[in-house]
Amino acid sequence: MSPIAVGGPALFIGTDTPCVALVRPEIDPAQPEVREAAERAGVTPEEFAGPADLWQLIADRTDGEGLEVALPGLADADAAAFVGRVLAGLADPDAGFTAELAVAGHGLLRLDARPAGEGFAFLARVTPPASEGAAPLDVEIGPTPLTELRAELEQFRRSLS
Repeated sequence: MSPIAVGGPALFIGTDTPCVALVRPEIDPAQPEVREAAERAGVTPEEFAGPADLWQLIADRTDGEGLEVALPGLADADAAAFVGRVLAGLADPDAGFTAELAVAGHGLLRLDARPAGEGFAFLARVTPPASEGAAPLDVEIGPTPLTELRAELEQFRRSLS
């Protein structure tokens, strides 16, 4: 079976591992692969594809530790506002900054950026809701060139339109 194509807005800070990602996966239930998988699972293609409006925050470290947090209360406007804060912080390439993503007053992602070479390095702290029973996870993300960061953030912002 061919892989199922997944679309939707996706922001990755870092490359592969370590990284943090803010994603809203979209799976088209009309894909033949989705219909086949749904039939094998005994559900409708729409049920198999799941909702297209559910955000997820994913964090991966090089030591194998990671977290995946569902963000049912996050709206596209919240994701866009977070990206705006990060872009504003990147405006001064010689100064560090902090940007936070919160849902219902709970800070889920804190991104501390510091200048590094021709770009920025990050310490990302992912703090799952208390109901998930998981401890916060810190992810050190090495230097990323400023031009790549801006391009990734702008692409993400366009994908929200």
